[in-house]
Amino acid sequence: MSTDGLWSIGLLAEHAGVTVKTVRFYSDRGLLPEAARSGGGHRRYGPEALDRLRLIRSLRALDLPVPEVDRVLEHEDALEDALEDAIAGQLRELGSRLTALRWREAALRLVAECTPAERPGRLRLIGAMTTPPSTAPLARFWRGWLPPRLPARVLAATVEQAVPAVPDDPTPAQVLAFARLQAFVSAPCDGGARFQPEAHRGGRGYRPELLYDGLTEAYALAAADVREGRSPHGGEALDCFVAAHAGALGSRDTPGFRRGLGSQLAAEQRLDGYWNLVAEVTAPPSGRPEPTPGAADDWLREALRKPQLTEGVR
Repeated sequence: MSTDGLWSIGLLAEHAGVTVKTVRFYSDRGLLPEAARSGGGHRRYGPEALDRLRLIRSLRALDLPVPEVDRVLEHEDALEDALEDAIAGQLRELGSRLTALRWREAALRLVAECTPAERPGRLRLIGAMTTPPSTAPLARFWRGWLPPRLPARVLAATVEQAVPAVPDDPTPAQVLAFARLQAFVSAPCDGGARFQPEAHRGGRGYRPELLYDGLTEAYALAAADVREGRSPHGGEALDCFVAAHAGALGSRDTPGFRRGLGSQLAAEQRLDGYWNLVAEVTAPPSGRPEPTPGAADDWLREALRKPQLTEGVR
């Protein structure tokens, strides 16, 4: 330290355990303010520069980018809050990178473990998907498949229930299922798998917002029975399911309505392929899987088909 209490750039670098080039870099970026310049134009730093330089090194060791370090240092009066926000952001970014790596690993294992005959098809499926994949194509599919002009609240709730969350640590089987799911929703509309039910057609007095609002509740009520493997039966879930259809049609829940509804639903095209893939994507490593809306719908339709449940309504 010089007689004026200031340190040269070399002395500061030596005490901090870094190179002079590093000190110069942080100084030039404004992260490490100079206290003064010598008569010969050399940089001089106050004793507080050592603590600041050590803080900078610690933040960089956490892989915080230099601009983020700069933002933390700008809020010295609220350093703890700024540091907490920076670390939280870095953890989110790191989590996203780790998820991407896990998806890439599972995709590689999927291709490595398949037969030569399967490999071209799997490569095509994986090549059409980002890692980790986006659920945006699935959400677009449902917004296009659902009836037009649904209220925003009903549309959002239905799409949220229908679109599965992306697993953070997928198995190869889940990668394949999600790739097939994305291919399913991206296929051209040919009047087959996407054939829409009667309730989606206009001009017939339907109120689809009542239907889908009620179905969301009915599926949630049936989920507990499906999860526990209980046989389809009457009760609150089935009543809610029928009421949703009756309300959409401006009808009442009667034995005759239930018989007609059962016949109508039996004749409709289904999205079974979609729900089967969703079940694979969301299957947990152990324990019982969470029922999909498709599984809940199957359970409710089976309950509706039971004669004693249809005839018992007054």
